[in-house]
Amino acid sequence: MSGTMRAAVLRDPGPSLHLETVPTPAPGPGEARLAVLACGFCHTDLHYLDHGVATAKPLPIILGHEIAGQVDAIGPGVREVSVGDRVLVPAVLPCGRCEFCRTGRENICPKMRMVGNHIDGGFAEFVVVPAKDLLALPPEIDPVRGCIIADALTTPYHAVVNRARIRPGERVAVVGCGGVGINVVQFAALAGARVVAVDLNEEKLAVARRLGAREVIHPGDAKEAGKEVRRLLGDGVDAVLEVVGSPATIELSFSMLRRGGRLCLVGYSSAPAVLPAHRVMFLEYTIIGSLGCRPADYPRVIELVREGRIQLDPVVTAEVSLEEIGMAADHLRRGEGFRTVVRP
Repeated sequence: MSGTMRAAVLRDPGPSLHLETVPTPAPGPGEARLAVLACGFCHTDLHYLDHGVATAKPLPIILGHEIAGQVDAIGPGVREVSVGDRVLVPAVLPCGRCEFCRTGRENICPKMRMVGNHIDGGFAEFVVVPAKDLLALPPEIDPVRGCIIADALTTPYHAVVNRARIRPGERVAVVGCGGVGINVVQFAALAGARVVAVDLNEEKLAVARRLGAREVIHPGDAKEAGKEVRRLLGDGVDAVLEVVGSPATIELSFSMLRRGGRLCLVGYSSAPAVLPAHRVMFLEYTIIGSLGCRPADYPRVIELVREGRIQLDPVVTAEVSLEEIGMAADHLRRGEGFRTVVRP
């Protein structure tokens, strides 16, 4: 197949994507081309549009990294998938050969490539990706909802299970209940924790309670939120997962910890936060970073969704066409809903 396709292209630094007709990509050796069935619009995409974060691939680029699709064509040497297969594209594509990949830390591979950052992504009718990284999407999972597994579910899974190592019976605060944070709530509750959800949006807190939060807090200010946690739980929480990415919420999260507690940073912030080092030392706090998810964990997350133990319907709150992609960005800017999915 040759010809053209429609795509939402980021041509210049700025707040808008341009709907254009561009050449349809052809798969090379080891690659598969997918007809994109759905692609989630993530806050990372908004960082490129609004916050001056540069993509690894020079502009122009097609954004979008939460992709579910159907294999449309395969390149030479591909045996992992066949034309017609419904698949999920991991957000991060590791090299598979370096020290980090070989020791089970593929998500921090120094040679990794991110779809919609290093290579063209899913805000298009077709996308080309390495076939070795594709994951089968079970027929029970609707691709319009299942596409968000690629990041909005797997990133929280990695943070809760592999990095914060949440255990049954622990007291856990989740600060920020957006498209990623709401799923941190789900996974922490599934792990058996007593979850406290913290957010400024009452509707999101209501959904957090439906998805497993035992308590919810709408903070008037940082000090009051920290006091409210202690009023509910005594001496604080065993772990806090910060999913906003701002100095103020990082410092707020730190204030909620009990002795020996763990602070897991999931949200992205380019600005420094001030944390009192003497408290880290005296109270033996642990500060943990969490990035994306290991490819080995994707099948586990897919199975949890297939079994209904993790819910997608409350999380996918809007669907738009490629022509309406500007609405998806505006939903995020206004803090509306959790995830808007683009259907090319």
